[in-house]
Amino acid sequence: MSDEMTRIAAALERMAPAPLDAPDFDSADAFVWHTAPERLEPVTNVARVDIGLLVGVDRSRDTLLANTLQFAQGHGANNALLWGARGMGKSSLVKSVHAEVLRRGLSLKIVELQREDLPSVARLLHLLAGSDHRFLLFCDDLSFSHDDQHYKSLKAVLDGGIAGRPENVLFYATSNRRHLMPRDMIENERSSAINPGEAVEEKVSLSDRFGLWLGFHPCTQDEYLAMIDGYCAAHGLSIEPEVLRAEAIEWQATRGSRSGRVAWQFFVDLAGRHGVAAG
Repeated sequence: MSDEMTRIAAALERMAPAPLDAPDFDSADAFVWHTAPERLEPVTNVARVDIGLLVGVDRSRDTLLANTLQFAQGHGANNALLWGARGMGKSSLVKSVHAEVLRRGLSLKIVELQREDLPSVARLLHLLAGSDHRFLLFCDDLSFSHDDQHYKSLKAVLDGGIAGRPENVLFYATSNRRHLMPRDMIENERSSAINPGEAVEEKVSLSDRFGLWLGFHPCTQDEYLAMIDGYCAAHGLSIEPEVLRAEAIEWQATRGSRSGRVAWQFFVDLAGRHGVAAG
């Protein structure tokens, strides 16, 4: 080999990412995937609410829990897309379902992945595939813009390429958009394309690769109030029902919306005013 080829080979070796060392997966049940440098960071205390406090999402809760239990038990299960209204507990449900699986004595690790880190997902999958544990890969608030190429990396998670997705990895994502892209972007591309049907097929079909779709819709006033009642009961906070109702409705009116997030924010304020910890 010539000196020039030797120098090129050495440069390429320096540019290549160092092999990743798997962390001690027994040290925690939750991890966060980081890049630069790439690593899995254990999370010992996951921020989540009890699954019994999630009101108005009974069907989605039961469906997602059943799917997750199947996977944790080594059976067939589908990747899941939780889509719909903001603040209605999509990400809370994923974390609560994971906690419920653990409570039932099953082993399941959850790994949080940011949308911006999707290009590195192939190396993450390779790392997880070498473990005896089962992993729930979770991406919160997933969506793509017009010139976003990250969706191509997501296919590696959903389809796995020629090697297939590791059988010990399942993928859950939340999004405000059913097709992971803005509706006006879909319509614009369809109207300006030579072949409108094919113009957006690749991106729109991405959501079709999720075997399980769970829709979340704005809550009713009764559901909003039931959420607050549940938080009060769980934290031992007793308020006169009529007073609680009036304050909760006033809070919702000032926010201009009703959702699980707004209900929790009201309860945090209420608990603070009554000297009760809302953790």
